[in-house]
Amino acid sequence: AILGDDEKLISDIAAAAEDLGPKFIAVAGTPIPAMTGFDYQAAAHIIESRTGIPTLGFATTGMNTYVSGAGMALEAIARRFTDKAAPKTTELSANILGLTPLDFTVNGSDDSIARFLEDSGYRVLSRWAMGSTLEELVQAGSAHVNLVVSASGLGAAKALQEQFCTPYVVGVPIGQMYAEQVRKALTSAVSTGENQFPCSDLPGQEILVIGEGIASLSLASALELTSGKGAAVLCPTECDPRLLRSKDLMIQSEEQIQQAMAQAKLVIADPLFQPVCPPEVRFLKLPVEAFSGRLYRQQIPNLISQFESYFCEVL
Repeated sequence: AILGDDEKLISDIAAAAEDLGPKFIAVAGTPIPAMTGFDYQAAAHIIESRTGIPTLGFATTGMNTYVSGAGMALEAIARRFTDKAAPKTTELSANILGLTPLDFTVNGSDDSIARFLEDSGYRVLSRWAMGSTLEELVQAGSAHVNLVVSASGLGAAKALQEQFCTPYVVGVPIGQMYAEQVRKALTSAVSTGENQFPCSDLPGQEILVIGEGIASLSLASALELTSGKGAAVLCPTECDPRLLRSKDLMIQSEEQIQQAMAQAKLVIADPLFQPVCPPEVRFLKLPVEAFSGRLYRQQIPNLISQFESYFCEVL
């Protein structure tokens, strides 16, 4: 807790760094230091000058969702640590951005996404940030394309594009039909250098998907392509509004969630949303660790490999 004695925090971090020898230091905050006007960048500069260890300051406030903080962290790594002289690989290669355990947990989804890229002809250089070392992240500029699988990876994608002219594709390869669209988008991004966001947009809102923006938009597209039914997205976390379709919403209030649920025939969301779902609306549980923690961890499906079986009744 920062209550005015910045030197206490700075000296404690410097002492801990001397004992632990980390590769870098991150200073992040909560509501109290935000209220007292704590200067994270200045503290990071002082700590780095004392320790010689790269130090990053993040003006987090505790008033946003995990997407905001994770996005800051991945973008900072992309801007500070990547090798600016890294040459492109001779074979086609890609990075996976926004691969956080809060979105993809420990059920093998991260490996399935990597296999999708490998089967599509891309060597996976780095996975931000599940399963890769800092040394692997440093070489991210060598990739020909980046696959952004959650909103947490958008900042890093833009930073890598600015530094290395690497285009990015937004989407999670869920279901055979949507995965094929993502595969074609990767090919198009590499050949044209332009960013791609494959997304289905059928009319109607028969299905309502609630969750993190990019994962939910990918799921909605997979459902539309496979079932022919319109699927809208309700996003309670931060997401670039330019990615949302006209029928999708970013919301925060319980009242807005209830109103949107009442207009759907089927709601697909984490079980903790079910208490506010109207009883006449069908509710399909799709646990997400970012929402319900480890309460339903054993029930979280790997949608990259289990989409058709998990949604067989819907499709």
